[in-house]
Amino acid sequence: MHKIKKHTFEFPKKSRTESFLAFSFGKFSIKKQTFFAKRLSFLIKAGVPMLESMHVIKAQSKSSSEKKVFDRVIGDISNGQSLAASLGKFKGVFGNFAINIIKAGESSGTLTQNLSYLADELRKKEILRKKIMGALLYPVVITIATFCITGLLIVYVFPKILPIFKNLNAELPFSTRFIIWLSDTVRHDGLYIFLGVVSFIITAWIIIKKSYNVRFVFHGLILRAPIAGVIVRNYNLTNVIRTLGLLLKSGMPLTEALIITAETTENLQYKKVLEVISVGVTRGKPISHLIEPYSVLFPAMVQHMISIGEKSGHLSNTLLYLSEYYENEFDDLTKNLSTSIEPVLMIIMGLMVGFLAISIITPIYGITEHLRPK
Repeated sequence: MHKIKKHTFEFPKKSRTESFLAFSFGKFSIKKQTFFAKRLSFLIKAGVPMLESMHVIKAQSKSSSEKKVFDRVIGDISNGQSLAASLGKFKGVFGNFAINIIKAGESSGTLTQNLSYLADELRKKEILRKKIMGALLYPVVITIATFCITGLLIVYVFPKILPIFKNLNAELPFSTRFIIWLSDTVRHDGLYIFLGVVSFIITAWIIIKKSYNVRFVFHGLILRAPIAGVIVRNYNLTNVIRTLGLLLKSGMPLTEALIITAETTENLQYKKVLEVISVGVTRGKPISHLIEPYSVLFPAMVQHMISIGEKSGHLSNTLLYLSEYYENEFDDLTKNLSTSIEPVLMIIMGLMVGFLAISIITPIYGITEHLRPK
């Protein structure tokens, strides 16, 4: 991937008030945000005034923290503030994407339509996340089961027959000697090994979480991984393209839409490229030309389709069409993931258990051969 030059453009940081509010109330789950957008859209479409709609939504909320948030929003609206301005105080609660979609709807007079778009978008994001978790669940369970069975054999089963080998002083094959060493190491130093592995994982996670450069490299490595890379790329492409298309469809300027899309993107590789694209767009360059150097993140099909959308003047519709395409691609990949990984996991599990079995049976067979009467 080409090196990205730094620009003076920076995204706005959260104020202390916003951070405090996010900490006090906690971020609304995607399900709660979807419910809020869908119910508010329905009430406004039915002719219910904004203030009364918020009272209805507050009455239907079960959590006390939600009621406190809606109390503040109701107070702000009563004082003449817009919904987006009030929700803007809770960016850590609602999410910047939702707030800007509502802001665009209020500015363009299409709030009902934008709230409906927002509810659909949040629902689709939740579905995508559930598909990833569902696709990874089976391989994770099989992997854990494999290591548990192997550990059980090494720690509990193998030590029961180990005295037989030691008492007979027979020459043992390499595989058996290796298992003996592994069994002794796990039984004597297993706790330290476990604590070391856990410490390494926690330390690595903290470094990735705290260090921007490390996280940037880590996200790049994930995108280039053999199997996971394609899935992660399609997931991020679906979210990036759909968010940008939805923001443009709501009437937001392209530069501002790119900034908000970058802010709502979790993968730092995409976030950085979107920053560069937003700067390039302000200089009059088309998006299709700006994304050409980043073929790992944006395949040739995305470049061609965006170019067509820019020339035809229907970029938002083109982006939404592309998001549907990559969502279907992502769906197919996650459906086939378990099927593709299952044979590999079965082979690995069979080799590990088979190696243990051979390591135990081979010396026993050799000993019984010597014990046969002549």
